[in-house]
Amino acid sequence: MKRLVVALAMVVMVGVAGVVGGYAYWQQRLDAPLTIDKPTLYQVPSGAGLNRVVGELEAQGIIEDAWAFQLMTKLQPQDLPDLRTGEYLLEPGMTGMELLALFDSHDVVTYPLTFPEGWTFAQMREQLAAAPKLEQRAADMSDEEVMALLGREGTYPEGWFFPDTYRYHLGMSDVDILRQSLERMERILEEVWAERADELTIDSPYEALIMASLIERETGAPEERREIAGVFKRRMESGMRLQTDPTVIYGMRERYEGRITHADLREATPYNTYVIDGLPPTPIAMPGRASLEAAVNPLPGDTLYFVSRGDGTHKFSRTLREHNNAVNRYIRNRD
Repeated sequence: MKRLVVALAMVVMVGVAGVVGGYAYWQQRLDAPLTIDKPTLYQVPSGAGLNRVVGELEAQGIIEDAWAFQLMTKLQPQDLPDLRTGEYLLEPGMTGMELLALFDSHDVVTYPLTFPEGWTFAQMREQLAAAPKLEQRAADMSDEEVMALLGREGTYPEGWFFPDTYRYHLGMSDVDILRQSLERMERILEEVWAERADELTIDSPYEALIMASLIERETGAPEERREIAGVFKRRMESGMRLQTDPTVIYGMRERYEGRITHADLREATPYNTYVIDGLPPTPIAMPGRASLEAAVNPLPGDTLYFVSRGDGTHKFSRTLREHNNAVNRYIRNRD
């Protein structure tokens, strides 16, 4: 009997040792470094589970023991990562457990997409269409269809998208970026309008958006934005036309080839502020926050004219005579 008890104890001890050893080996395989010698992109497919992912990683030679990770689905399901579709950057020296932590972090690779201030909606759409790895849901839609998809049916798109650098990851679409940009512009416009100055010549947030687009297209010099807004305000107050070249260009559309003629200035388009009174019917570009703020807080003064110096800044004048002299100097190159 005593010998039987000893034998059974030995069997139990061997079994326990086997279990402990097996567990230690399993943990060792989970902690083994990835078999890569340079940073490697791996894409988690849409809807993939851990078994599929580690199987692919093993097939690609990134890990050696898919079974160790697959065993987790049976023994430690509570520790499984919450997989998110996208690309992940795997680094040399990363262990299997660090890989799982990376997947669980959702720290996917992202790509920048920049829409500069002053761009048109057409330019924005071209940039979206050229973005690598961005799903193209709206590429074949008209502008009207895009706005309807965004829940703004009947809204003219120009000016309603905030210019900035946005980041996207695999699995996102052009519609996701458009929605972010649209909602951001709406939020910023509401904030800026709430801080507007008294006694403006514009009566609504949309008119502020239109005015800001003119300011954005007229100057890239930050210090000039409020003064240009002041010129436009005083012109509207005195009954003068705004006479701003960017509106002529916008009204010409694809016909513009880099030069405005006297005939273009006289052409009666809905946007030609040499012909129409007041603001054009819609924005002509995407204004940034600084131009929006300038539109609702114009600089007081008495200037009514400005002309480009050719270096990105303008010469401002109070009278038509001063303005003509400035035109002679900076445009016609006569002192």
